[in-house]
Amino acid sequence: MTATHGSRKADRPKAKKAFGIGMLGYSFMGKAHSNAYVRMPFFFDPPPAIPRLVTICGRSRQKVREAAERYGYPRYETDWRKVVADPEVDVVDNGLPNDMHAAPCIEAAERGKSILCEKPLARNAKESETMLRAVTKAGVKNMVFYNYRFVPAIHLFRQLVAEGAVGKVRQFRAAYLQDWIVDPNFPLTWRFRKSSSGSGALGDIGSHVIDLGRFLVGEIESTCALTKTFMHERPIPGTSKKGRVDVDDAFISMVKFKGGAMGSIEASRVAAGRKNHARIEVHGSEGSLYFDLERLNELQLYSLRDPADRRGFRIISVTERMHPFMSNWWPPGHSIGWEHAMVNQVYHFFDALANDKKVEPWGATFHDGHRVDVILDAMLKSVRTERWESTS
Repeated sequence: MTATHGSRKADRPKAKKAFGIGMLGYSFMGKAHSNAYVRMPFFFDPPPAIPRLVTICGRSRQKVREAAERYGYPRYETDWRKVVADPEVDVVDNGLPNDMHAAPCIEAAERGKSILCEKPLARNAKESETMLRAVTKAGVKNMVFYNYRFVPAIHLFRQLVAEGAVGKVRQFRAAYLQDWIVDPNFPLTWRFRKSSSGSGALGDIGSHVIDLGRFLVGEIESTCALTKTFMHERPIPGTSKKGRVDVDDAFISMVKFKGGAMGSIEASRVAAGRKNHARIEVHGSEGSLYFDLERLNELQLYSLRDPADRRGFRIISVTERMHPFMSNWWPPGHSIGWEHAMVNQVYHFFDALANDKKVEPWGATFHDGHRVDVILDAMLKSVRTERWESTS
C-alpha cells in the first residue's frame, strides 16, 4: 500500500536558504517575535527561507538564559553589540526599549544585516531619521513591527478601500484603548519616562493606529492634538519612593489627509475595562468599513450600492482560503489569533529577503516608521502650541 496522508511529497519545493536571527529583547515582544520565527515555516509551506534562531540578548543574564532555553536559542548575550557583530546573525530583530532602537539598528545596517525593529521606530523623528539614513545607505532590508497590517481582515480592508468598495474616503476614525496602567500603584517603568520612551500612549499604542491611518487612507498632512497625564507619580520598583511620570496617559487628535479625508485618532492606557480594544472605521461616499481588533477575524461592510431595503452592516468572516494569508492557516471558519499577524509579517519579510522583493507597500519600512514619528512629533508640538501643525 502506498502511503499518501502524512508522507512527504517528493516534488515539494524546499526553502531556498536559512537566515540567522539575532533577537534583542526577551520579554513580551521577544517572545512574540521568536514564536513567529518558529511558526512561520510550520504554516507557510514551503517557506521562502528558514529563520534560524542564533542568539538572544537581554540585560539580566539569568532571565535571558531562561528565555534562550524556552524559545530555542542555542546562545544568549547581555551585550547587544556581540549579537550585531555575530557572523552567524543575518537578521537583527530589535525588541529593546525605545531608547535602544537607534544604536543597534544603525550598527546592524553598517554591518550589512537585515533589520526588523519594534514600534515606534524611535523616540522622535530626528532619531528615526538617522536610522532611515543608515538603512538607505547600506541598502539592507528593513521593516517595523506594525504587525496589524498583517491581520488578514486589515489586509482585506485596504484592498476594499483601494478597489473603491466605499467610494471616495471622507472620514477615518481610530481608537486604541487599554487599561493596564489604570492602577496608580503600577510601577514606574521605562514606558513612563520621556527619555526612554519618547511619549506615552501616543507612541506606544497610538502609533499603531496612526500607521493604519496611513496604510488604509493615505498620508496625513496636518494634525491637532490633546494629551493628558492623569497620574503624575508612580512607585519606583524596589523602593518606597515615587518617581515622576513625564509622558501622556491618553491622547485625542484630529488629522487631515492629503487626499481630502478628515480623521480622528485617539489612544489611552487608562480606559478601564478595555484590555486591547482597537477599532478602525472608514466612511466613504459609497459606504463604510469597520474593524474591531477584539474580533480580528471579522470585517464589517456597509454599502450604499445595496438596495435600500437590504442595507445594513454585513459581517465578512475573513477565514476563507481566498482571503489574505488564510490558505496557510486552518479550514474556513476556524479563527486565528493576535500572534498570527506576526507570523504573517515574518513570512512577508522573509519572502522579500529571500526573493529580493520590496517590503513596501504591505510592510512598514523604516520610511513608514519615520513618517509615523514625524506625525507623533507634530501631535506633541500641537499640544504645546494649541494649534494645527504640519507633518511635512
